[in-house]
Amino acid sequence: QVQLVESGGGLVQAGGSLRLSCAASGLIVSVNTMGWYRQAPGKQRELVALIFQDGSTNYADSVKGRFTISRDNAKNTVNVQMNSLKPEDTAVYYCHASLWVLQTPRWTEHWGQGTQVTVSS
Repeated sequence: QVQLVESGGGLVQAGGSLRLSCAASGLIVSVNTMGWYRQAPGKQRELVALIFQDGSTNYADSVKGRFTISRDNAKNTVNVQMNSLKPEDTAVYYCHASLWVLQTPRWTEHWGQGTQVTVSS
């Protein structure tokens, strides 16, 4: 019914950059908050960045000044530009969106399948 498809992960050296993209598709009436989370091996999933409907943003302290989240409301996409990457940024990155889906009269939470980001030292 609804899919979040991520792209853009990969292997990069420390100090390098990557851009992750996520597209939401399906019977979507409206999109509320979109964001990115990550999960490193042996750790809990953590927030990376959020972007709200009005364009305001929220970042984890560990990525402030290095990552920039953006969205295209017309295309239901969310991106994160990741600069100055560090080995500790290595994780599986998950796209998240809060959606109003046709015939479901409430906001529902949706996740992408995850994309691996590996930063070598």
